[in-house]
Amino acid sequence: MSKQEIKTYLLTTCASQLATRRASVDKILANVALSLKEETKSSAGDKHETGRAMLQLERENAGKQLAEIEKLEVILHRISTNISSGPVHLGSVVMTSQANYFIGIPAGEIKTAIGIFYAIGVGSPIGQLLLGKREGDEVRFRESVLKIHSIY
Repeated sequence: MSKQEIKTYLLTTCASQLATRRASVDKILANVALSLKEETKSSAGDKHETGRAMLQLERENAGKQLAEIEKLEVILHRISTNISSGPVHLGSVVMTSQANYFIGIPAGEIKTAIGIFYAIGVGSPIGQLLLGKREGDEVRFRESVLKIHSIY
């Protein structure tokens, strides 16, 4: 795989994972809306109110998750698949002596034809350490020294 193909694959995989998360949250919101609509007052009034309150809490939690997903979608849309040299920035693929990283959104481990990459956000501890670094630089993370071999 070329550098361009790897970067595109990582970005596409992150977008796909985010779309799956969005679909799951959308389904929860739709189910809660349907449940609230179908909820009718029964003779056990307290049970009814407790059920409605729990549904409202579930809707609030799903709303918070949706807001977070929307923030991550904005970040993903800012990432270019163009190969660029220079310091580590949003959208960089960073190959180090310990692991390989894609600086984008926190999406976890992504397996590619050339190895495993960890999709991390710029706000993560390792992301903050890597930002602004160049090829050949070293960073200390959790008792390990990571040497940056390449950035693209």
